[in-house]
Amino acid sequence: MREVEYRSSGVPLEEYELTRRDHRRQKQSEESSVSIRRQVEEDNAKCRADPAMAERRRQAFENVAKLMQSFKKADHEIMRWRVRLYCGHIIETEAHYTYTDPIDAGGSSKQCPECGGAWQSIVAFEPIGLRGEPPEPTAPTPPPPPKKPTRAELERRVKTLEKENERLRAKFSG
Repeated sequence: MREVEYRSSGVPLEEYELTRRDHRRQKQSEESSVSIRRQVEEDNAKCRADPAMAERRRQAFENVAKLMQSFKKADHEIMRWRVRLYCGHIIETEAHYTYTDPIDAGGSSKQCPECGGAWQSIVAFEPIGLRGEPPEPTAPTPPPPPKKPTRAELERRVKTLEKENERLRAKFSG
């Protein structure tokens, strides 16, 4: 496992004064959410009107779910983060350990379990630690001992070396 230097931004458990940047990011998040919700509603209406399209979508979602299940990561590969949301609530979130912060991991906003369904921007975060301890490195298994040659192989090798020896003697004697 490679070493990663994790970043912090603010201290989620301490008092936090929202900045202009926080307000701007929350507004952008809300605008994006409205736009995405509108697109989803339009797409769902198309699916309701076309059962074949709805079936293709259902199958695609099943395939994606199966694929995502196949990518399960071990506990020592998951970093836990404490984050303060725009609403002021503090939650924990997780990301693959290779990300230096939860925002880079694609989590610039989270659904707050205390506020309900509203998506809230992350305004402060700090790493908590890996979900599990990495396994102890195992000593590499020693290579198997070389296979002992058979009697026939040894006899062939002796004959080859004797011929080479004769050739070299003839070369140097004459």
